[in-house]
Amino acid sequence: MESMRGAVLSLFRVVVGLLFACHGAAKLFGILGGPPGGEAPGIGEWPSWWAAVIELVGGGLVMIGLGTRAAAFICSGAMAYAYFTVHQPQGLFPLTNEGEPAALFCWSFLMLAVFGGGPWALEALLAQRRWPVKTSLTRAPAASETGQPKSA
Repeated sequence: MESMRGAVLSLFRVVVGLLFACHGAAKLFGILGGPPGGEAPGIGEWPSWWAAVIELVGGGLVMIGLGTRAAAFICSGAMAYAYFTVHQPQGLFPLTNEGEPAALFCWSFLMLAVFGGGPWALEALLAQRRWPVKTSLTRAPAASETGQPKSA
């Protein structure tokens, strides 16, 4: 199971980011069933328009794995804010106040902020290209291998 850890973390990141981005797209553009309540928020309207932008952009960044920790931290905070300002006043428990999605997204994004995006994140792939791991195949040849005399 340990050998699958990175793959599962990466797949989890992609799914959570995609679902979150879909929520933002639905609210901003009226697609995928449209926004809750049926009407898209006006540009700049607090907090719904800003929440939708965080959902779309943050979810997209998390999904592709670019700036994963920072984006996930912001998304987690947005969902904590949504839970405590919208859902918690309606009841104590997520099951009774309809705050389950906000709570699940909040904790999922917090986990990604702590553990990162996994080995299949775009940032991990870019880091491998920038700073390749040195192996015995990429080491500099020793003086005896180049045919040059050793310096005394």
